[in-house]
Amino acid sequence: MGLNELVGMSNKYGSNTDYVIAGGGNTSYKDDSVIYVKSSGNTLSDITQDGFVALDRMKLSIIYDKEYSKSDDEREASALEDLMASRLVKDAIAGKRPSVETLLHNLFPFSYVLHIHPSLVNGLTCSFDGASICDELFGESAVWIDETKPGYKLAKECESALFDHKRFCGIDAQILFIQNHGVFFAADTCDEIDKLVESVFLKLKETVSNEPDIIESAETDYDSVFTLLPVVRMLYNPQLPSTVLFYSSPAAQEFLKDASSFAPLMRPFTPDHIVYCRAFPLFIERGSTDDETAFLLKKAFEAYAEDYGYKPKVIAVTGLGFFICNNSKKNADIVKSLLIDSIKIAYYAACFSHPRNMSDELCEFIIGWEAESYRAGLSEKGAHRLSGKVAIITGSAQGFGKGIAERLAAEGAYTVIADINYEGASICSQQINEKYKYAFALPVKVNVTDEKSVESMIKTTVMNFGGIDIFINNAGIVRAGSLDEMSFESFSLVTGINYSAYFLCAKYASKVMKRQYEFAPDYYTDIIEINSKSGLTGSNKNFAYAGSKFGGIGLTQSFALELVQYNIKVNAICPGNFFEGPLWSDPEKGLFIQYLKAGKVPGANSVEDVKKYYEEKIPMKRGCRPEDVVKAILYIIDQKYETGQALPVTGGQVMLN
Repeated sequence: MGLNELVGMSNKYGSNTDYVIAGGGNTSYKDDSVIYVKSSGNTLSDITQDGFVALDRMKLSIIYDKEYSKSDDEREASALEDLMASRLVKDAIAGKRPSVETLLHNLFPFSYVLHIHPSLVNGLTCSFDGASICDELFGESAVWIDETKPGYKLAKECESALFDHKRFCGIDAQILFIQNHGVFFAADTCDEIDKLVESVFLKLKETVSNEPDIIESAETDYDSVFTLLPVVRMLYNPQLPSTVLFYSSPAAQEFLKDASSFAPLMRPFTPDHIVYCRAFPLFIERGSTDDETAFLLKKAFEAYAEDYGYKPKVIAVTGLGFFICNNSKKNADIVKSLLIDSIKIAYYAACFSHPRNMSDELCEFIIGWEAESYRAGLSEKGAHRLSGKVAIITGSAQGFGKGIAERLAAEGAYTVIADINYEGASICSQQINEKYKYAFALPVKVNVTDEKSVESMIKTTVMNFGGIDIFINNAGIVRAGSLDEMSFESFSLVTGINYSAYFLCAKYASKVMKRQYEFAPDYYTDIIEINSKSGLTGSNKNFAYAGSKFGGIGLTQSFALELVQYNIKVNAICPGNFFEGPLWSDPEKGLFIQYLKAGKVPGANSVEDVKKYYEEKIPMKRGCRPEDVVKAILYIIDQKYETGQALPVTGGQVMLN
């Protein structure tokens, strides 16, 4: 019963961003002999019973009285070894690692413990007068701990403070505030935990006059942001694809006026800010032009890396906003949430008294602490072949495009499902995101024949990921018919989507890729046209389609020659017939029914006759499938010495000379 309630309490608080940020916090349940604590690598929002590690409380109690080395590293290593040895055999074999705050959870003589670090609470714990305000607001119902190095030393400080509280007050403390850290709540039921949390938040909200406006602002100069995002992305990591996001809000702008106003955010407030955001952000003054700002960013990145040995994850630009960098979309989102947390803490702390950042000593300890390095490392795992690469696939709500998007997502790519059918694109994106937790699919509505729509698609992609690595021009249309039957309207429609739209897409995608090349000249990107075997050989009574595809290969070769100097490879893939897709098999508009009506197949009396006729033309006796095309796409992306090529994927039906 206790574990079931623990899971429920954990899920409840973990899914509420007022209480838990970026999956942080931990919970526990204990009886007289065993304590169950959240294990590292799990998040409260979706934790199950299997996400907790069980430890022997008798073995844990011995740790408090042991004498460890005065060296921080040696002390924490020894304490961790003893903590791990306290696990019950089953969890030890499973390799579960208990929360670094297990020793604190075990101190409370209550069944349930909830540890969280909400922005509002940390407005108090990260303010200079936090201790006196805590005493004024909560009196004997809470205990305050001054800034202390986490781990064994913090556990000992808490043990002493909780013991003294009971000795002087006659009751066990149920609320524990830790300076620049967070708060613990302890009770014998989850309902009592809820009441404690509610009472603390009610008193804190009464003290805070207004809430910070953290809603992302529409007044930001997003044209400049769009120009600078690919720059920051390449400066952060010029070898591997990374994610860069942007954030600005009225509350954020209050800290971006000048260096003086930014001072409260120049140092971390809590250990989490160091673990996920690095210890210090990069702050620069915005230039008079985007090019000047880009130059200043480059210079500042180089100086920062020289000083700290790594690149910044948060970059503040006066009058513009924050650029947020990380190795993946998921981790960039975490950094963004913690940046917003810092802004809220600074605001709340100013309401209580004024902000108090972590000390140099504590920052230095957290930076080198193995436990936090381990926690940060958990978010770095899970590399795939295309991890971090951003791929736009037009016409990907269905058919070949959808199959390509699904398989690129399986390889770790972030996929933009771009289609005029936004409902279909949304469904496809949802399916991908549910299936591949490490990937991310974004639906975007686009009319590839409309220049403004194409430009908007590119901007939306860059604003969500920071840049573009792969552009796959897949959107296409077929209108079959003889010269006598084909209308100019139908001919123009096919040409507009299959040919002219390729030009528009390549034009705007290459602008971003060129910008990336400017700041990472060894980085390669790809523009890939999904052409057709009909682009390699004529097609009877299908000249509109074949002509547009022949033209597409001409564009591919010409774009390749123009863009090669920017390490942008431009190639085409010429698939054979995808019989299972809607292009062929749609009962009303598919090619099977079109060709049957147009009389392309002599003697054919049914769709089945038409399909069999085309299957017999293929040496491998089957149509092309999305996985066949994706293998060709992956080859094109991997190689660095081919551009301007038209690669047949036709089962031997069309062969190059």
